[in-house]
Amino acid sequence: MSIQIGDSLPNLEIHLAGDTIERIDTATLFADKRAILFAVPGAFTPTCSNKHLPGYIKHLDDFRSRGLQVMCLAVNDAYVLQAWARNQQTPAELLMLADGNGKFTRSLGLELDGSAYGMGLRARRFAMYVENGIVRQLHLEAPGELRVSTAEAMLAVI
Repeated sequence: MSIQIGDSLPNLEIHLAGDTIERIDTATLFADKRAILFAVPGAFTPTCSNKHLPGYIKHLDDFRSRGLQVMCLAVNDAYVLQAWARNQQTPAELLMLADGNGKFTRSLGLELDGSAYGMGLRARRFAMYVENGIVRQLHLEAPGELRVSTAEAMLAVI
């Protein structure tokens, strides 16, 4: 069963992939924050690289002006996510979260089996609004779509 509105995020270790790579537990990461967490099926994949992440980069100041921290989650190792962030010229203020083994994604119940495409376990495409570790909004994409988890869609509902 997937995480629901009103649920607390599970407390697990994840990697922040910025200029350096560091481990952090999700309770610390989301403590005392209003955040948008969006997930992509994979770094360097076409829709994720051409539309999903670039929308959040473009609108980062809009989120920040509302007091929101933006975080991108992918089931990729931290080095891949770090390289993708550099490739996309992602500002350091947009946190890149590497869930290399998919443990956090599975604990959310939002995993995607991409084995048929040679991708293995991945995250479903989604965006959520989180306050102090509690899910306040959850927007899951239908397979193959990019509508409800875009930066523009999240700005419209926050």
